[in-house]
Amino acid sequence: MKVLIATDLTPGSQAVIDAVNARPWPAGSEACVLHVVDLTAFPVGAELLESARQGAASAIKKFVVEKLAPSGLKIRADVFAGPPRSDISDYAKKWGADLVMVGSHGGTGIARFLLGSVAQSVVRTAPCPVEIVRAKTQGPSGPQKGFKILLATDGSDCSTKAAQSIAARPWPEGACVKVISAVPPFIPIADATTSYFYAEQAILAAENVEKAGRSRAAEAIARACDLLKESRVLQIEQTEPLLGDPKHVILDEAAQWGADLIVVGSHGRKGFDRLMMGSVSEAVAMHARCSVEVIR
Repeated sequence: MKVLIATDLTPGSQAVIDAVNARPWPAGSEACVLHVVDLTAFPVGAELLESARQGAASAIKKFVVEKLAPSGLKIRADVFAGPPRSDISDYAKKWGADLVMVGSHGGTGIARFLLGSVAQSVVRTAPCPVEIVRAKTQGPSGPQKGFKILLATDGSDCSTKAAQSIAARPWPEGACVKVISAVPPFIPIADATTSYFYAEQAILAAENVEKAGRSRAAEAIARACDLLKESRVLQIEQTEPLLGDPKHVILDEAAQWGADLIVVGSHGRKGFDRLMMGSVSEAVAMHARCSVEVIR
């Protein structure tokens, strides 16, 4: 397995190091620690840019590569100048990465928007699964035991890939995966001139749509659990379908359960479809309190 660790050398990068060291990896796995010196920070002066590159290379070797020794991975490092938002994904494609791990600044408001733009771009454009790593926080009921993985599924091909990805990899002993599926509420569009006559039909339609949605969600959960049974190390927790907007359901369930990692598939929509329908995976990756892995 080839793991690309993208770092900006900020304190948030420590969470990535901790995550890599805490997990078991398949035999023969290797990792590349990548730092892209942002060209926009050096509008003039090639000498200054080269100095920044050398400083970053030295810092990565001293503070990152050495700290990753407990992971057992074969470690290499690469530093070059360019636009991080595109070069990280390009590097992942050229190197043949199986997973990209990138830290989160954990900011809010405009700081979150600006600092999170690199991670957001990588989630959108990387050719392989991407994990946004966040430091583990104490759960609502105190410190959590074991490693908790929340798998969100909608029964699609990308959700199937997400379940297969979890089942195929090693995890810490005693790790537990909880499978959930959200059923978006159906709200009929009311017309003031006809609502009186069609109110009963609208209610019936909403009930039928919700019933069908719950049935599909239950099938998705059962199918994901069957795939996860291929893993011999995971404990599996099966749930009933949850009614609500998928983005909010996933985030709320992860927070209440004290998840360490959310795994969600990406439909890979682009352009107008992405604008109109939104991206559940992207919203979860940017707003979750824990680490999030987006599977393509």
